[in-house]
Amino acid sequence: MSRMAVLPEHPAHDDLRRRWRSAVSVALPASGPGPESDTAAGPAGSPQPGPGAVELDRYADDLLGRWAEPQRRYHTTDHLVAVLDRIDELAEYADDPDLVRLAAWFHDAVYLPERSTNEERSARLAERALTELGHAPARTAEVARLVLLTLTHDPDDEDRDGAVLCDADLAVLAGAPDAYAAYAAAVREEYGFVPDDAFREGRAAVLRRLLELPRLFRTPHGVREWEEPARQNLTTELTLLTAQDASTARDRTDDPAAGPADGPSVPARDAADSPAASARDTADSPAASARDTADSPAASARDTADGPVDGSAGATAG
Repeated sequence: MSRMAVLPEHPAHDDLRRRWRSAVSVALPASGPGPESDTAAGPAGSPQPGPGAVELDRYADDLLGRWAEPQRRYHTTDHLVAVLDRIDELAEYADDPDLVRLAAWFHDAVYLPERSTNEERSARLAERALTELGHAPARTAEVARLVLLTLTHDPDDEDRDGAVLCDADLAVLAGAPDAYAAYAAAVREEYGFVPDDAFREGRAAVLRRLLELPRLFRTPHGVREWEEPARQNLTTELTLLTAQDASTARDRTDDPAAGPADGPSVPARDAADSPAASARDTADSPAASARDTADSPAASARDTADGPVDGSAGATAG
């Protein structure tokens, strides 16, 4: 697999590899005789051997390389770890926790803040990678469906796996005040190319829409433990953004020469993106572009076609 740069490994790299192997191996054919085994075919009609540990690690490393791309500030490997940890916490509410874990690995694997199709391309990435690894088509399609669900964070009442993934993805909203402030600052940094006025406008619209929802979380644990602190955090951030807007308006009134801020506006997108953004990608980042055209076993889970750049940025909550 080709990479433009060798990125430093995350402290949890080895553990993440283990967690990836555990989740992905559940639905794969039995592995062959050795760690690199992919060879010995079984008798006619029997399942064929699946990928060995070395092959699985190549896929894990490719995904971890994506999560470590330099344009990310919130949607980083730390976010992946946090979502996986929350899924472990919520596993009793899922029908298939390992399927949900796989969706977490892919849910922001394709991510550029200035693009608008990150979820769609992340879902296609999941489809290609899991198909190559030998996942059953129905399970592969279910992982892709769950990835797409992070665009809206609105699972059906009967969708237990969707509820677990969405709650895990939005759990950041219920962090302690200092942790929530760090999250909000990372979101702002990720959208550093958006002017302050435009960012505040879009972010405030998303926060209002979130607060208008009858519930943010769907699992019993999420409702019981996270709903109230999340609403407190959202209300505090909205109050601060409103005060900043009022202060900026006063400054402009005092200075008639000051014109409106230039730059792209921020559409009020669904309160539905993964924990922080909505304007997403169709083309891959500079760090990932070489990987996207590479035809190696682990890099083949790619889409090379670029869509139009979204000239404005969304500042969604999750």
